Amino acid sequence: MDGKNLIAGEWLAGPESFVSTPATGEPVSYCKGTPELVDRACEAAEEAFWSFGYSSRDARADFLDRIADEIEARGAEITRIGTAETGLPEARLDGERGRTTGQLRLFAEHIRKGDYLDLRHDPALPDRQPLPRPDLQMVQRPVGPVAVFGASNFPLAFSTAGGDTAAALAAGCPVVVKGHPGHPGTGALVAEAVDAARRSCGLHPGVFSFVHDGGNAVGGALVRHPRIKAVGFTGSLRGGRALFDLCAARDEPIPFFGELGSVNPMFLLPGALSARGTEVAKGWAASLTMGAGQFCTNPGLVLLPAGPEAEAFIAAVAAALSEVPHQTMLTEGIAQAFNHGCQKMSETKGVSALVSSAAEPRAAGPHLLCVSQSDFSANPALAHEVFGPLGLVVVINDTDSYAQIARSLDGQLTATVFMESSDAALATELLPVLERKAGRVLFNGFPTGVEVADSMVHGGPYPASTNFGATSVGTLSIRRFLRPVCYQNMPEALDLMK
Repeated sequence: MDGKNLIAGEWLAGPESFVSTPATGEPVSYCKGTPELVDRACEAAEEAFWSFGYSSRDARADFLDRIADEIEARGAEITRIGTAETGLPEARLDGERGRTTGQLRLFAEHIRKGDYLDLRHDPALPDRQPLPRPDLQMVQRPVGPVAVFGASNFPLAFSTAGGDTAAALAAGCPVVVKGHPGHPGTGALVAEAVDAARRSCGLHPGVFSFVHDGGNAVGGALVRHPRIKAVGFTGSLRGGRALFDLCAARDEPIPFFGELGSVNPMFLLPGALSARGTEVAKGWAASLTMGAGQFCTNPGLVLLPAGPEAEAFIAAVAAALSEVPHQTMLTEGIAQAFNHGCQKMSETKGVSALVSSAAEPRAAGPHLLCVSQSDFSANPALAHEVFGPLGLVVVINDTDSYAQIARSLDGQLTATVFMESSDAALATELLPVLERKAGRVLFNGFPTGVEVADSMVHGGPYPASTNFGATSVGTLSIRRFLRPVCYQNMPEALDLMK
């Protein structure tokens, strides 16, 4: 690979390079992506679409299975490079690799069944009065080449061959990936695995390309390219919104499926607080600091009623967090943004800092803040995500305030309710509000695990995501890269079940 870009089966250099910033080990030089390389990749993807987009479901399923095999064959090397680049522990990278190959195989199984085609048939009614009805058949068809942006916090499961790529390829859409600069070696190694699978399956080389980061010019060129018909993105609200606006401003606007962040509020109802407040406190501390809090579903906000039990809960969380050591973050930039966000939030009127700690430039320690309901409501910025292990406790005035505050929150990926049977009436009142605010509503658990399954929804109202009707995890995510086509009086000799 030699630090090059994979463009339609060829590893190509660019005129400039950048140097990686690994957590451990020596920096490595990589060729920057360029708008010219993006153009070559997108044109090749369009050419590939005419064969790949109309290939059989079995052929695409075999391709997905083969990608999983090729990733596993490089497993030890992927973990070695990924650990060095991101600072994530080996066990985390191994688990994420299993999640990635599992996604690929799940989509292979899904498209072999054919249910995703959503075939609908209204037979002709030639004798219907006053007018006959024609024969109508509807099926889902791939939209065309798709751009995928690698995520910082998931170098495997949400990056080169992650969920967006797996869903797009399953749908029949060629993919152009823009790698993340935080893990360029990991991304390139996975790209090598995808290309090896493509070659072994005899597919057009434009089915998959991988372009290294090259700044805003490369990302902008990718989303503006007329061959690209949809974009998948996981990242910051600021970066995602900029790309979303570019997609909307094109001569031909295209859908931008961005997952942009969330504070993932938890509502600790009185019965649960009384029955197992300490247990929930310890669980929250563990969830909050898992992976240095670098999960899009990190539960950063807890609401609970004032009183001695609230004080005991807060004390238990503080004690648990005080024992958590500093952790390496994915990049120095993420660590700096986290520390700045913690400082800014701590200085907000009415906020008390209960746990805080300074850390090395690329590390983070847990932070715990507490605020009253009135001060929280007076400062909307307190409801914004700080990416990392920061938890904010909002002490509310009464049980009516649960729904009141929930209505004031922006869209979320998740919302969690901790309850006992005695809380059923209160939870019933709260649930309709949470359904409008979040893509996934949990009960008596923590949201940091996102199961890859048919029923999963990983998305939500803006700004959690840019399309509330979509998910980036689970088999339903394939629908983002399909569009319905109706056929009228199609001859029986033609086959829709591809």
